[in-house]
Order: sequence, then structure tokens, then C-alpha cells
Amino acid sequence: MNIAATPPLRSNGFALDMSAKRLGRLKPSNPSEPIADLHARFDANGYLWLKNFLPREEVLEFRRHFFAQFADTGLLAAGSDPVDGIYSGTDAEGARKRLMELVRSAAYESFCMHPRLWRFLDAFVGGPSYLHKRKIIRYTKPADASATGAHYDLTYLRGGTDKLVTVWIPVGDVPVEMGGLVYLEGSDAHGRALEAEFARDNAGLPADERIRAFNKTMNDGGWITKDLPGLAERLKSRWLIADYEAGDIVLHSPYMIHAATTNEATDGRLRLSTDIRYQNVRDEIDARWANHWSLGDML
Repeated sequence: MNIAATPPLRSNGFALDMSAKRLGRLKPSNPSEPIADLHARFDANGYLWLKNFLPREEVLEFRRHFFAQFADTGLLAAGSDPVDGIYSGTDAEGARKRLMELVRSAAYESFCMHPRLWRFLDAFVGGPSYLHKRKIIRYTKPADASATGAHYDLTYLRGGTDKLVTVWIPVGDVPVEMGGLVYLEGSDAHGRALEAEFARDNAGLPADERIRAFNKTMNDGGWITKDLPGLAERLKSRWLIADYEAGDIVLHSPYMIHAATTNEATDGRLRLSTDIRYQNVRDEIDARWANHWSLGDML
């Protein structure tokens, strides 16, 4: 799909500029390429979109398992197949509690520890890879106006090394209209400049305050802004979008600015994705990420 044919995109009430000067497409990479070539592309672009990295059938099977666990909560449309993840249209009682249970489940841990993934990350980080215990999995309802604002991940991981790699995995097909991650082109450098400014401004704070995303010098809980089109215009950059498929993964740097757009699915499908962090186990680890993710944990 070219940019001209892309459906209108929104995020937190802001309509993205759909012109070619403010919207582009991620460039896919083949995971079978030499690791040195892939790493060089990651360093240059701040991201790496690896096509068909995980077996599609295994990703869809996990999607089916995940949504099947919500059968008694009312989250899914009655009679629908869990793998389709069709939203019932009403807020489901107990769904938030069930989500927090699944975060701690062996099935989710196993999905995040797929052998191809950890073996690839071992090679990518140059040694035994460490998967942070705090792993996030989210479902996004159609037409939900709230979406993840523009941010870079190191904001929440300042207590350890910056040699981190975030892996974002769409659990199912996520075409552009379903609102997957969008990346601000060339923003790794801007993220580094923002972090350097933050470090200078916060040099006098106590150590625990310096690393907090919610301290007095931050806005929106660590987000740069909710205004995605305004940020792209200010930085004279483009938001990069993609039609993700089950089996794809995206790696991005801790300084790469990214966000999400509204799930505009017209068939009621819930978007499901997980974001997890890897690093070399020999590098300093942020101790705050040694616990399971929980809603409202202020990270």
C-alpha cells in the first residue's frame, strides 16, 4: 500500500498529516541476513523490522490461547473464535485482572522466550542475552481514542545500561488501520539529545528521582507529547508506518521515538502486541524491571 492509499490515522485525538513529507513506511529486513549487516542497519536507522521472524502458526496459536482466557469476562463477542479477538463492545468485568494473571503465566513467558528469539538476541547484543522480567502485553480496543504517546524507552530504564534492545511483537496481523507502532524517522539522535538535556537538568536531584520517568521535570508520565503531527512538523520528520503480519518483530533502540495510533478496525478486532526488553546480561540491569508488569506500577 502506498502512502496516498493509506487510510486516515489518528492518535489521542490528533489526525496525522497524511502527506508524503510527514508520513512514510518502515523498511523491512530479512532476518537471514548477516548479523553484522542487520546491526549496522539498526544503528543507522534506530529500528529493525524483521519479516516472518517467528512461525506464523505459533504466533496465532498464542493469540488464540491468550484471548480464550477471557471467555468468561465478556471481553469477546459471543460465539466468536478467540483467535479473531473480536471485541464485544462493552468494558469487560474482570478483564484487567485476567490480563495481570496472564502476564505471569508460563504460556506468555514461553512465547517471549522462543528459541529463535533468544538465540538471535544473543548474537545481536554480543553475549548471553537477558530478558527483563517486566514484560508488557496489551490489547487495544477498536475506536479507543487513547493511544501511546510519543516517547523513547530509556525514559523508563535509566537505572541500568543504555545498551538495550526493545522487541515489539504484533500478536496477529496488524495492518496500518489497526494502529501498530509508528516510528519517527531519524529520531534516535533526537532521543539522545533529549536524554542528555534531561541529565543536565536533573543533575542535582537525588539518584532515585533522576531515574524516574514521573519526576517533576517530565511531562505526561515520560511521554514527549501526544501531538504526533505537531512533533513531526517541528522536527521536519516523518512518522513511519507498516502493515505488520503475525510472525514479524521490530527491534528498536532505547532512544528511538515511537508511538501508536488508534485501532480503526471496522470488524471489531482487538489489536494484541507485546513489548519486551533485552540486553547483554553482563551490562548493568535496571533493578526496577525485575518484577512483573502491573497496571499503575509507575514505570
